Amino acid sequence: MNSKTVGAGSSRRGLRGAVLGATMVAALLTATACQPSGGDDKAAASPTAAPSGSASAGGSTSESTEASGDSGTGSSTTGAGTGDSGETGGGNGTAYADCEVTGLNTGVELQDGSGETPRHFLLTVTNSTRTPCVLNDAPQVRLKAGNDAPIVDTLGEPDTEPVVVEGGGKAYAGLYVFGNDEGGEAEYDQSDRFTATLVAGEGTELSGTLIFDLPDGLDTVSVDDAARVNGWAGTEGLAMRPIIQL
Repeated sequence: MNSKTVGAGSSRRGLRGAVLGATMVAALLTATACQPSGGDDKAAASPTAAPSGSASAGGSTSESTEASGDSGTGSSTTGAGTGDSGETGGGNGTAYADCEVTGLNTGVELQDGSGETPRHFLLTVTNSTRTPCVLNDAPQVRLKAGNDAPIVDTLGEPDTEPVVVEGGGKAYAGLYVFGNDEGGEAEYDQSDRFTATLVAGEGTELSGTLIFDLPDGLDTVSVDDAARVNGWAGTEGLAMRPIIQL
């Protein structure tokens, strides 16, 4: 009896020890499997570099947005200055209206010396108003009476820049009327006055006709097809310099 009891207890203790040993081995194997390797350590550490890269990308995005904002502001500023043409309804390109014949006084000066054939004349207009006005291109000058008389050719291309005549100021045009040198008893066309039709700012409309009486001492002057007129100018020299060379 005693020996059987002792033998059974020993068997149970041996079985229990084997079970405990197996359990400890299994636990050790599980712990070893859960332990990360060296490469896994590096992989686990790598996410810490991501925030640095994200911050750099965020900075680039901010700079791009700011540049885009500046560009938009510049475009808006440029567009704001494109609406004002600076021209009047008359189309002469200035802030003033065209001159009207009712506001201009006329005068003529002979530019040739005593005893010479009258050929060169200085036409002068004076703005009798207090408001500046504009003369365009060259006047349409006729040396004979009536609108059917031929218009004198301009000397070269007239200046396309309008001439602003201040209140009380003057403007000038040079006129050459006669180019024939045959002399003798030949008969030539005669004129006792000159007329000048003003040209509107658009260059296609007429805006009144001025009359220029001859200077004292001249009843008539000989005229022919060689006549030429220089466009309006702000000084006597500019008006007469090309004409006096004819």
